[in-house]
Amino acid sequence: MNAIITASELAGDLAGANPPVVLDVRWQLSTAKAAGEPPFDGRAAYESGHVPGAVYVDLDRDLAGPAGATGRHPLPDLEEFGAAMRGAGVFAGRPVVVYDGGQGWAAARAWWLLRWTGHPDVRVLDGGLPSWQGELSVEVPARVEGDFAPVPGATGLLDADGAAALARSGALFDARAGERYRGEVEPIDRVGGHIPGAVSAPTNANVGPDGRFLPPEDLRDRFKGLGASDDAEVGVYCGSGVSGAHEVLALAVAGIPAALYVGSWSEWSSDPSRPVAVGPDPQ
Repeated sequence: MNAIITASELAGDLAGANPPVVLDVRWQLSTAKAAGEPPFDGRAAYESGHVPGAVYVDLDRDLAGPAGATGRHPLPDLEEFGAAMRGAGVFAGRPVVVYDGGQGWAAARAWWLLRWTGHPDVRVLDGGLPSWQGELSVEVPARVEGDFAPVPGATGLLDADGAAALARSGALFDARAGERYRGEVEPIDRVGGHIPGAVSAPTNANVGPDGRFLPPEDLRDRFKGLGASDDAEVGVYCGSGVSGAHEVLALAVAGIPAALYVGSWSEWSSDPSRPVAVGPDPQ
């Protein structure tokens, strides 16, 4: 099954016999506090206009646990996650489509969590809300209680030790911007740099100017060139397990399975005993 869906395909599915549950996961990594600006309000954006029938999901509340030693966006409590998904109308036997404001990171986080916890049919709207050609709605749909019960382990998950080992034995991709990988800047976490052995693979290079993914063959060529050989295990990390999910999604589009290190750099760098590499080279 394709991990992404076009706007025209979504419109057709919504008019079909088994329409998908649509989740609006608009979110932005906020630097507003440092800039003295109000933070992005995903719910307000949703209420101002969304795909008809879509239900809003809050990334920080529903798709992550409280920030702490395990990172800025650690795994959510599974009982709470399951309750949030059921409250959003997610059923185990009904397709799900997720979208965000166009960057794709938040939608990919929802996609990854639902897939990791066993939902068999989840897709991301390629290009996000800007790609939607239909009318937008301001109507909040009536609550429908779903039946989805998360069972973790359907896809790959890495912890800090597993990420370090994979950087030595397989291919560990760092999905952050290159300057953060190299340690030239670090606007959020304790220290800049990367996990020794990890390869810089910014997720922004997986999409075109319109925010849509490159063709599968182009993505496959890119990842193969970065070390995702046919016999290599592949893992991804980022700052806090959000943009890294977007890279896992890009790998899925390319036909390459990959595990996500959810704690990512925010967890790794919080422990001064863990090694940090800087510069353009993996080591």
